[in-house]
Amino acid sequence: MSTDMILITGGRGAVAAELLALLLQAGRPVRVASRNPAGVKAPDGVTAVTCDLADPATFPAALSGVTEVFLYAEASHIAEFAGAAVTAGVEHVVLLSSAAVLNPGADGDPLARSHLDVENALLASPLTTTLLRPGSFAGNASAWVWPITAGRPVRLPYPGSHTDPIHERDIADVAFTVLTDPRHQGRHLHLTGPESLTFREQLARLAEVTGRPIAVEHVTREEWKRDMADYIPGRYADALLDHWQANDGRPVPLTGTVEQVTGHAPRTFATWARDHAATFTG
Repeated sequence: MSTDMILITGGRGAVAAELLALLLQAGRPVRVASRNPAGVKAPDGVTAVTCDLADPATFPAALSGVTEVFLYAEASHIAEFAGAAVTAGVEHVVLLSSAAVLNPGADGDPLARSHLDVENALLASPLTTTLLRPGSFAGNASAWVWPITAGRPVRLPYPGSHTDPIHERDIADVAFTVLTDPRHQGRHLHLTGPESLTFREQLARLAEVTGRPIAVEHVTREEWKRDMADYIPGRYADALLDHWQANDGRPVPLTGTVEQVTGHAPRTFATWARDHAATFTG
């Protein structure tokens, strides 16, 4: 059994939870970190520690004795995090970044920019850095839980916009492989699901799995921004809307990276919908 300690940040996230289960199953020493570790469902024998990526004072204790880190992208203090990781003896960081960094004009996109800033800081450090760049998380469909469970239409400005939804378990499978197989260290991996699907097609898959009809209401950009005002700041909402508009009616390119790294094809959106059906049926 390896004695190298792996730190998983963002411990309450879906990918982190899946990755933790895989590492424990493989007998790897692992520590889970979160801004609020009391909210982490850590199994017996796993320590949950405080690591607030916006508070450098929490870095040294969380990183003590750690050799590898699975890191969520938070740009505000990434230089300090990289420095603390080097001081602690960390050798390898696996960053959960975003395929948005690959888009033309990523520098001017606030969503992509924050991920780029984290990537650049890590790549400029002595740390071996592996970049995971998933496209659209299948879990983004969770934003539709309330209207679906309430029997209301899902309000969308671009229902014909394509995404490449990837299951959180596939991201975790890739993260597990690159954390435990040195052959993949230092790679830049663009991850997608197996299908380019419109939002309307994703809702049809959910309707099929849940047995509930799901209506779509086509709204304007401004109406959608008003709906989301409490959840998504204006400039990020505009960036999302521009991205959806660019992919309206246009299938997005897919990669074979998940299968290449893990040896299995990525799970379909219908599989994700079945795995999370209870969430949409109340």
